Amino acid sequence: MTSIKKTSFLRCSQRVVVLLGIGMGIGVAVAMPAAAHVTLEQPQAAAGSSYKAVLRVGHACAGATTTTAITVRLPAGFAGAKPIPKAGWITTVQRAALAQPYESHGRRVTEDVTTVSWQAASPASALSGDFYDEFVVRGQLPESPGMLWFKVLQTCDVGASDWAQVPASGSSVKGLPLPAAPLEIMPAGHGSHNH
Repeated sequence: MTSIKKTSFLRCSQRVVVLLGIGMGIGVAVAMPAAAHVTLEQPQAAAGSSYKAVLRVGHACAGATTTTAITVRLPAGFAGAKPIPKAGWITTVQRAALAQPYESHGRRVTEDVTTVSWQAASPASALSGDFYDEFVVRGQLPESPGMLWFKVLQTCDVGASDWAQVPASGSSVKGLPLPAAPLEIMPAGHGSHNH
């Protein structure tokens, strides 16, 4: 093969690889939003442990271009919640009286954080649908194994998605169009705890 033919062949091969890569990327970009929802980075944790709930937001609501607010309704039993503030977002908490008060660091806790909200301070701070971000709240998990469900209202420039559906039984969210984010609490001492 002459050097001119080799060069042409290599350029042609490179173009095919680039086009295949672009085609695969488009396929992935098109496929992801249909399956994507707000999820927890760590879907399992040990009972009684401190847990950092990292809620991952990978897209805007259907038909929207930006996410303007995230509101998390915390599950019962997730105690002493403290959100991590985000630059450019206004972070607020709502508290409510507890049906079952608990002891924390030698004091009786009768009310606790039940809802955490992050609101974009301006349109420039809103999360573009082209990007991914995380919203974080830390708290203490109950002592008993089981399931906790983090229900998330995602508000966008157009409409909203209420990720709040919970299966009638079990822990599978398969088939739910707007599933809450599940956290499986494992027996204490299990290897998947989160500090």
